[in-house]
Formats: sequence, structure tokens, C-alpha cells
Amino acid sequence: MKKSGLMLLTMLLFMGINPILAQQKTFSVYAIGFYNLENLFDTCHDAGKNDYEYLPEGTNKWTGMKYTHKLRNMARVLSEMGTDKLPKIGCAAIGLAEVENAKCLEDLCNQEPLKDKNFQFAHVEGPDQRGVDCALLYNPTLFSVRNVKLIPYIYRLPQDSLKATRGFLVVSGSMADEHVTIIVNHLPSRGAPSFYREEGGLQLKAVKDSLIAEDPNVKLLIMGDMNDDPQDISMAKCLGAKRKIKDVGDSDLYNPWWDVLASGTGTLMYNSAWNLFDQIILSPSLLDRDKKDYSSLKLFSHQIFRRDYLFQKDGKYKGYPLRTHGSGEWLDGYSDHLPTIVYLIKAQK
Repeated sequence: MKKSGLMLLTMLLFMGINPILAQQKTFSVYAIGFYNLENLFDTCHDAGKNDYEYLPEGTNKWTGMKYTHKLRNMARVLSEMGTDKLPKIGCAAIGLAEVENAKCLEDLCNQEPLKDKNFQFAHVEGPDQRGVDCALLYNPTLFSVRNVKLIPYIYRLPQDSLKATRGFLVVSGSMADEHVTIIVNHLPSRGAPSFYREEGGLQLKAVKDSLIAEDPNVKLLIMGDMNDDPQDISMAKCLGAKRKIKDVGDSDLYNPWWDVLASGTGTLMYNSAWNLFDQIILSPSLLDRDKKDYSSLKLFSHQIFRRDYLFQKDGKYKGYPLRTHGSGEWLDGYSDHLPTIVYLIKAQK
């Protein structure tokens, strides 16, 4: 497998790595992101799906021109994600939410900024009633995919027996010559009671536990639009994603986004306040715990991806993420969510 584009030598002093160690070793960095694309629909009806508002005659008057603009806008963001630290490479993999189908993913990967990087995608058509799925884009020179499967979200209450929603997309492969597995998900919306997201957290934990039982050394990332903040029950209790690395036990996970939200920023706004639903959560195997041992992939840093063009510049929603539609009007924007990114680092031999 090819090495990532950024090789850090003594520049890694800013990370707090021992200066002597930094002078002796070269490091590679890999960026992994997540982005809720906010309704990337094509203009055709998918049988059995409630996608009517995203048809030319639907409420959003979703024409070929609007679809083309949406693809262009999404490709711009995705191609720039990770470039703050890896300017020539960008992300090795990006989880996506709210994509209608494989055709949308093919069209997206054929947009020039992504096509130039030869981005591929992993996707399994899911049962969601609106037709939106999760997917994973990846650069095959940096992440080699071996296995893709969709584990369904199970509604456990009898009254929910006819419901269907997004499942858990599990993509396993190799990055930096290590076993890396990424779970992409989109938990039930805030229109549903917290119970359903708590169920999602419990089911995610069960998937995580089974994957780690198969390979205790797997480098596991759980990402998605959780429709909850890091401190909410679904994440903190049901999934077991801890705020501080020192509190992460062998059966826990680390959620680096608690302190980001506490600092006053997030990935989407509601009533002029930030939420941070778009999280990337890591297994203990990705934590260094201050040992300064980067012989295998470890968490380096994390960020919310921000660009001026992603925000509304004026009006009632000034400062909010600039979305595709607002107040019934087409804004030719991006998404109501901002992307998130984690950077992983590994010492080269």
C-alpha cells in the first residue's frame, strides 16, 4: 500500500513528541472524515421509497440543474476535507449520510475534484422509508476495502414492527498495513423519542463488541449523524463513549467531541445554539495514552471542517451552515451539517 502524502519529521515537535524520537523517525498521517450531505437525491423516483419531494414535480422542484449543483457543492467540500494537514492528499476515507442510492454515489465520485483522486465508494442499499442511506467514500491507495456489510437497526417494540430506518454500514479493510474497520450510521431523528437513539447506541455497542471479539487489535471508528450530542444517554451511556482518554476502559470508546461542543461550537445549529451530532468515535486501540508510541495507528488530532463558504452570510440564519433549501427557497448551499475529521498517525519503519 502506498504511504500517505504527509511525512512529518522534526515538525512533529508541536505534537509533544520527544525531540530525540522525532529526529529519528518519519511519520505518516491519515485523515478520516464524516459528512451528512443533507439529502443527496437524484431526480428519479426509486420504487417503494418516499422520495417524491426530490422529483422535478415535487415540493422542492428538484431538477437536473439543482442536482448538478448539489453534486458540485458536495464534491468541493469532500475534496477539501483533510487538506488543512494533508494539502495534496485529503481524506483517506469519508463516511456519508443522507445519500439516496448508488447512482448518486457514482455521479458524486465522477465530479472532477473527487475523480482526480480516484475516490471509490462502499454502499449497501438500505430499507429507510425516505430512501436515504449511509456510505463510505475512500481513496483506494490509502484504504484497501476487504468487506462491506449492512447490519440492520432493529425496532424492538411491537408497535414499530413495520418501521424501517438506516442500518449500520460496516466497512473493513487495511490502512497503513493495519486492520481498520469503519462503522457509518445515522441514528433515528430528533422527531423520535430519545429511546430510539438509545436503542441505536446499544446496538452499535453490540456491533462494536462483536468486531473486537473477532480481532482485539482492530482499529475501529464509529462515525455518523447520531442525532444526539456526546453527553446524551445514547452516546455516553448506551454506547459507552467517554469524554476523557484516562476514563476509557478496555470495553469503552473515546469520544473527542465532548470538549469541542463544551467550547461553544458544533456541527449544526438549532435556535441559535450549536449541537454536535456528527461524531467520530474511536476504539481504545487507537489511543496512545501518553506513551508516545506511534508504532501503530493512533489518534493525532480532530477538527470540525470549516470554510467561509459553508456559512450563511446574512439574514435570519446568519452564521448557520448554508443548506440546500431554506424557508422554502433553493439556496444552492451545501448542508445543514458541518463535516468532522480525525487524523491518525503512525511511525514509519
